[in-house]
Amino acid sequence: MKLSHTYDQHHAAGEQWMRRDMKEWLTDVFEAPSLRIEKGCTQEIRAHVENEFLGDGWALSVALDPSSNIKVFAQKDDLAFQLQTGNMSRAPYDFLKLEYLYQSKRISAAALALPTLEAAKKIGDNIANADRVIRELQLFDRVITVPILIVAFE
Repeated sequence: MKLSHTYDQHHAAGEQWMRRDMKEWLTDVFEAPSLRIEKGCTQEIRAHVENEFLGDGWALSVALDPSSNIKVFAQKDDLAFQLQTGNMSRAPYDFLKLEYLYQSKRISAAALALPTLEAAKKIGDNIANADRVIRELQLFDRVITVPILIVAFE
């Protein structure tokens, strides 16, 4: 696995992550040459990302609300992170969760990591991919107001 590219223009998300000295750290998480992008690799990717985040002091599987079982992948201070390697229909739900945390004043910025379109095709059918998510994020920029940094890996 390696970093392909980032999209950091959504409501100045890149600036938010750089201001906290976290953008380079985050993108480095996706430089893992020993992980191969192929069918059935999602558990290995998730385990790798979880280990990296735990090692840096992030809380994993953070509930949006005590009365709900809805969670984000990780949160640290005023940043939230979501990893999506599943079905494309999950990506808009990720936007909704991150927007909720932002509107609740629990975060100031977020990041969403996904495979590129080509990597998603290797993982499986109808897997969420950064190419489509970026287009949709641009379309809904007035609805999704949380600054979201998109991290694309392959």
